[in-house]
Amino acid sequence: MSLVAGIALVLQNWPYRHRKIQPLLEDVFGSQVKIGHYHRTYFPHPGFMATDIILRRKSAPNQLAIGSVKSLFVQGSWIDLLLLQQRVERVVMTGVHLELPPPGSQAAREDFPNGSSSDFTGPDTAIGQLEIHNSFLDVLQTNGGRISFPIETLEIEPMQKGLPMRYTVDMENAIPHGHIHATGSFGPLNSSNIDATPVSGQFMFNGVQLKDVGNISGTLSSSGHFDGQLASIRAEAETRTPDFAVNRGMPTAVEGRVQCMVNGVNGDVTYQSMNIRLGGTEILVNGSTQGRPKKSTVLDVSIPKGHAEDLLRPFLTRAVPLTGWAALHAHVFLAPSNEATGFWQRLHVDGAFDAPAENLVNPQMKKDISDFSQRAQGQQPSQDETDAVSGISGTVSIRDEIASTQALNFRVAGPQAHLVGTFAFHTSTVHLTGNLAMESDISHATTGFKSFLLKPLSPLFKKKKAGAVIPIAVTGTPGHYSVSEDVLHTK
Repeated sequence: MSLVAGIALVLQNWPYRHRKIQPLLEDVFGSQVKIGHYHRTYFPHPGFMATDIILRRKSAPNQLAIGSVKSLFVQGSWIDLLLLQQRVERVVMTGVHLELPPPGSQAAREDFPNGSSSDFTGPDTAIGQLEIHNSFLDVLQTNGGRISFPIETLEIEPMQKGLPMRYTVDMENAIPHGHIHATGSFGPLNSSNIDATPVSGQFMFNGVQLKDVGNISGTLSSSGHFDGQLASIRAEAETRTPDFAVNRGMPTAVEGRVQCMVNGVNGDVTYQSMNIRLGGTEILVNGSTQGRPKKSTVLDVSIPKGHAEDLLRPFLTRAVPLTGWAALHAHVFLAPSNEATGFWQRLHVDGAFDAPAENLVNPQMKKDISDFSQRAQGQQPSQDETDAVSGISGTVSIRDEIASTQALNFRVAGPQAHLVGTFAFHTSTVHLTGNLAMESDISHATTGFKSFLLKPLSPLFKKKKAGAVIPIAVTGTPGHYSVSEDVLHTK
């Protein structure tokens, strides 16, 4: 009799009838739900299967559908039914497709009005495990396009109002493209103060295609962990890019470690410390990425002691013209990305550098400067190889793929050169002009018949208690760099 009574009680309170399915799904999804087809299941587990589901936000029911689900399988437990517990063991969704309106748009404000966060606090019915497979999240753009996030698997357990949820996700990121695997904990969601919702976890972001975010290239992989509250997440990550390059520059190994604060509500990031290793050079960075609706990045960069060749290699398409130690301090601004503007147009750099012991790689340019150095000291050029440049320092600004300087100083044994001009990253073309201060008179700046002709002009270029000060030019393209006297201001 007791078994018969129990069965009768279960049938009387059967939770998977059609009239109960609708509010159950709305409880699970936090949305209004329209079901295309459904049927009940009894063995081996009670439950139901539903297909062709349409979702609308509870707080904005008149707006266009925000998503759909191809199939939904809900599995209960006979024990829970007999004990009249409001609980579901397992929910499996396949082919979920959510469409979110453009961030900051009127549609977004209407779809997610103030107070709509209460829709996401979790269902009253306890769900032991939620699984989502082969799904998509699309974020619509104001230009009519969309950014898609394919979700291979998302698992959440348990899922119930007022409780934290553990999650595991495997998905593809949209921009830049790459694979994300993450595990962690989220919640319970604080509907009255979303910013205070607890979050934690660890992640791997691999196969990241840097070409998707501008005129840079390389495949990045990273891993890290995070914890805190949704609006102030403490994160730490390590990154590795074996083939980083800017535009068509030479691939260079880059490794990094970053500690930052992330606002999970608006996406702002504050970089508390960022250590980047570029070849054998360590770069120290701090700054932020902020803005609405698109974000700009502001960074302060410091290189106490690095290698000039490491710093130049990712930018250059040909052999690096300088080697040796270098120090640098710079302020970097990267404007928000858009389809019409490339990386170089978005990049603004202002800084200063000091390379106290540099060597030029180009043999002809090295010989030209070496000859200058010896003649400026009143000596005949030697055939022996000597350091072409003993030091370079100055200021630099980068705009539109051009590095320019208003104060570039070359320090060579004997002379000193003070130059202004430009260096084009895309062609490696140099154009610098200025003055060369020597210990000797002007006739020593050149040789042969030209030297003989210039001897009468030596007093015109001579300063008190000093040698000649003559105009020079450093010009050319890779393989054809030259340093020449510009006495007649022809450059």
